[in-house]
Amino acid sequence: MNSSSEVAAAVEEPPHVLAVDDNLIDRVLVEKLLKNSSCKGSPLVAVTTAENAQIALEYLGLDEKSKRDNALKVNMIITDYCMPGMTGYELLKKIKESSAMKDVPVVVVSSENVPTIINKCLEEGAEMFMLKPLKYSDVKKLRCQLLCNAAVKAI
Repeated sequence: MNSSSEVAAAVEEPPHVLAVDDNLIDRVLVEKLLKNSSCKGSPLVAVTTAENAQIALEYLGLDEKSKRDNALKVNMIITDYCMPGMTGYELLKKIKESSAMKDVPVVVVSSENVPTIINKCLEEGAEMFMLKPLKYSDVKKLRCQLLCNAAVKAI
């Protein structure tokens, strides 16, 4: 069992989020909201952005070309549902099929409030489904989830 100081040290390492969206404005918005939402006493959030699902898979070491040892270590993935090429739903499925990444929480965001899409994503393993545009209150929920996951993994 880890001591409380080991847990605190592990949680002090900033949580890392991969934000995937084909829209530059949405990527910048997610990054700014996450980085600027740090609370007193909580760690800052590191954010890496990807403009599509294929680049996200490369970062995560889940594509055919990438080497697993160069994979980006992330605590959460936020992905747009509707993207050209590979959708956020398809990205979610690939992440959840991976033994190395299946436990990483994935949040799907979309501007479309379609119950069948929302249910499909949640059934496939999405942690949450949020509507665009993301607001500060949404990011507070994400930070709470992110910090809780980081603390649990440290124990």
